Amino acid sequence: MNLGGIQKNSFIDYPGKISCVLFLSGCNFDCPYCHNPSLVKGPAECPPFLKGEGLYEFLKNRRDFLDGVVITGGEPTLQKDLFNLCETIKGLAYPIKLDTNGSRPWDVKRLIEHDLVDYVAMDIKTDPVHYDSLSRGSCSTDDILSSIAIIMESAPEYEFRTTCVRQFVDEGVIKNIVKLIKGAHLYALQSFQETEVLHPEFFRDDHSGYSEDEMMYLKSVADPWVNKCVVR
Repeated sequence: MNLGGIQKNSFIDYPGKISCVLFLSGCNFDCPYCHNPSLVKGPAECPPFLKGEGLYEFLKNRRDFLDGVVITGGEPTLQKDLFNLCETIKGLAYPIKLDTNGSRPWDVKRLIEHDLVDYVAMDIKTDPVHYDSLSRGSCSTDDILSSIAIIMESAPEYEFRTTCVRQFVDEGVIKNIVKLIKGAHLYALQSFQETEVLHPEFFRDDHSGYSEDEMMYLKSVADPWVNKCVVR
């Protein structure tokens, strides 16, 4: 397990819960705006106190304070030990939220079928037919569509989210996405923050983010298609 770090407590990553956030290293995407570049580039050094049984000891000791565990990345489904990790955490009576890019629908399905995730958050980067510009590995449009269907049909709780970067997302893209997730419980439009990103050179000469008013307009485009749309 390439465990790249931990946020010991968070009030925003798992809706309605105080959680800790586990960051797994490695990703099969190359999104220029990714805000976890150190995790994307490959295995990171695991914090010493999490090695061996350290992670599980930490979680045991925090049961009176934490309400859940978020597993994020990188892309968690690339980890061959993810199933065992979730199984052990569930054995400690923690609900689990999984963040995923949706590129490996069979792994998402297996976790849901075995009741090992309680909340799934899937990033929809752009119109799925344009994913070739972002994927570094084997990810097809069909994979993304399959993950959307699996999550909507069987995840206990879920959300979809899109980071609104002008080079990848515009009104037409939002229209195409919401048609794919029609009736979804929650769709979050995320503002782009150009702080520490994977490829800063990509944004050198461009105004890539949307203003608050522009984000609210994109929200108005999505609103009729989903049960709830929010701007973050």
